[in-house]
Amino acid sequence: MAIELPKETRKEAIASIERYFAEHMEERIGNIAAGALLNFFVEEIGPAIYNRAVAEVQERLQQRVSEIDIEVHEDEFTYWQKQAKRR
Repeated sequence: MAIELPKETRKEAIASIERYFAEHMEERIGNIAAGALLNFFVEEIGPAIYNRAVAEVQERLQQRVSEIDIEVHEDEFTYWQKQAKRR
């Protein structure tokens, strides 16, 4: 599954890369080079980040599912107990 950034997100990411180079590197990076660098990171490193995020979501969902019986539990055979309290 290829990771694709929405057009506006990609535009902001490229601008951020250009700014990073301007402020932290000895030479600037152009728009095309910043886009190529972004493509590299998304293709090379993006899947590792994506897979980790999916694993974390799975862990949280499994934890929630394992606790669902506590959230929605109903006591069984309580009719006679309720009747006794009414008397």
